[in-house]
Amino acid sequence: MSDDKIFYITTPIYYVNDIPHIGHAYTTIACDVASRYKRMKGYDVHFLTGTDEHGQKIQTAAESKGKTPQELVDEIHLNFKKLWEVLNISNDDFIRTTEPRHIKVVQAMFKQLMDQGDIYKGTYTGYYCVPDETYVPENAMGPNKTCPDCGRPLTIMEEESYFFRGSKYVPELIKFYEEHMKAVMPKIRYNEIMSFIKGGVKDQSVSRTTLKWGIPVPGDEKHVIYVWFDALINYAAAIGYLDDPEKFKRYWPHVRHMVGKDIIRFHCVIWPLMLIALGINLPVEVMAHGWWTYEGEKMSKSRGNVVDPFKMVSEYGLDPFRYFLLREVPFGNDGDFSELALVGRINSDLANDLGNLLNRTLQMIKSYRDGVVPSCVNPQSELSELSQSILDRVDEAMNNYAFDEALKTIWEFIGRSNKFIDETMPWKLAKDSSQAERLNFVLVNLYEALRLSALLIAPTMPGTSQRIWAQLGLTGNPLELQLEEFTWGEGSGNTINKAEVLFPRIDIKLWKEQKEKAKMDETQAQEQKIEHESEISIDDFKTVEMRVARVTHVEEIPRSKKLYKLEVDLGYEKRTVCSGIKAFFTPEELTGKTVILVTNLKPVKLCGVESNGMILCASVKKDGVSEQLTLLTPEKDIPLGSRVS
Repeated sequence: MSDDKIFYITTPIYYVNDIPHIGHAYTTIACDVASRYKRMKGYDVHFLTGTDEHGQKIQTAAESKGKTPQELVDEIHLNFKKLWEVLNISNDDFIRTTEPRHIKVVQAMFKQLMDQGDIYKGTYTGYYCVPDETYVPENAMGPNKTCPDCGRPLTIMEEESYFFRGSKYVPELIKFYEEHMKAVMPKIRYNEIMSFIKGGVKDQSVSRTTLKWGIPVPGDEKHVIYVWFDALINYAAAIGYLDDPEKFKRYWPHVRHMVGKDIIRFHCVIWPLMLIALGINLPVEVMAHGWWTYEGEKMSKSRGNVVDPFKMVSEYGLDPFRYFLLREVPFGNDGDFSELALVGRINSDLANDLGNLLNRTLQMIKSYRDGVVPSCVNPQSELSELSQSILDRVDEAMNNYAFDEALKTIWEFIGRSNKFIDETMPWKLAKDSSQAERLNFVLVNLYEALRLSALLIAPTMPGTSQRIWAQLGLTGNPLELQLEEFTWGEGSGNTINKAEVLFPRIDIKLWKEQKEKAKMDETQAQEQKIEHESEISIDDFKTVEMRVARVTHVEEIPRSKKLYKLEVDLGYEKRTVCSGIKAFFTPEELTGKTVILVTNLKPVKLCGVESNGMILCASVKKDGVSEQLTLLTPEKDIPLGSRVS
């Protein structure tokens, strides 16, 4: 096989701190469709996915569950493997960053860079995002020194660190991108990366001393290799960088990475700089896709609108879900997930267009030719002429990861085939014996249109393709055939099988009623759900000191939207307390109130004010947010400072 027919594609390795969601499904399905298509084009394909299993969040989560980090990741990574099974993903390998094959390569690359002076020891001070485990440059910070990706406050950290001398190789990277403008896709991301690089790239911190769950720096084990440096190397480790040089030599020159736009700088700046330093060729392409919202809103657990791919497949079927994700928005753009839009696609594209073409054609072959595809002297038609154009346009779209354009093109052909039925009116031809050859011609063309359609949709909807194939009376798996070998008119003589409905139409009115009822039921269940803390002993309770106090003065804290600064009188002393109740009370409503104060909390500084205690309130919450708040107060007058027990 020639070198230009090799295709190595990777998903990012997914961080195992969360359950799989639509973002994971989207990237992986896209890689799967690209892989299946390339196999049908005769390529030697290697498709890699996996999980990223080191870092602070894993260590913290494991400690909270009373497990070792390894025990935790051994459990959680199975969620991703299970989802890939449910989504019918055809990956060739699944790598975990806790595997020996990965750890060995990470340490070997790190040592090589140390030995050649491209990794050196220094001290790093910077703004750090703990949840994302990354330092954020000041010019990239969000408002009020927040993380530009997750929006959380950044923390100033200083620690001894090893640094990667990436700045040394920036001119070479700029030159590469200027010569390979498709190395970063889509175009908007290419422009973003070039602007970022030309703005200056500093040497990168690549180790931590405050973390234990990671790969030790070779020769200096008090340092753990930075999780992003570690993770990126999986792409090389998985194809034999150390253990199988021939495999690495075969696939690596043809590597393509598919990632979400939030991690494009790691893949298009840090990673290629590492590769240049190591003397390894850069990825052919890095394709960055957009983010999904849900019916116009950002997805979040607190809103309860995170799309669960397991649930979507269970409710609507696998192939409709795969089709919708890639058809709904141009790959690379942000997209909005709507169940109503998904139902619309099922009814229009899948049931009306594809399903009707299959059923009408098979019924006519059964009725007019006893279920046998007739022969035809010359099967060439407008459909056969269009088919070559369709194949070429689909190929161009797929080579550019324009999955939506590829599917639009296929459905253009399906739509034209349906129109062909209306134009030729085979039911009229069947009534006139002199039109027998014309009827044969029509039926053969419709059959061939379905045969080609089944092949073209196979990468996106493999199960549906196989069902159509079987109903057409064909054997084998269409995914194992080569698109280049398709020849119009080869189906004559085949005996069709019983026509079955591919996609039953969904009654929109009934669907909306069911959804509304389910939403109401869920709302009621949430309102009735009471979450309890873990049980404590009476001795534990006694350690919380609560006393009666009176609010004597209230003022706003200029830097805070939520906090009041309150002066409270305990009878035996006065204290300052900060309380996040600004949205519920005016200063006038609070002044003079008798409240219950937790008095033995450790002092904490909030917006520059030291708070010594906590006022107790009861709240009613919806979606995790307080909607009502009331102060806890004594029923009768009681001396200030009285102990609550």
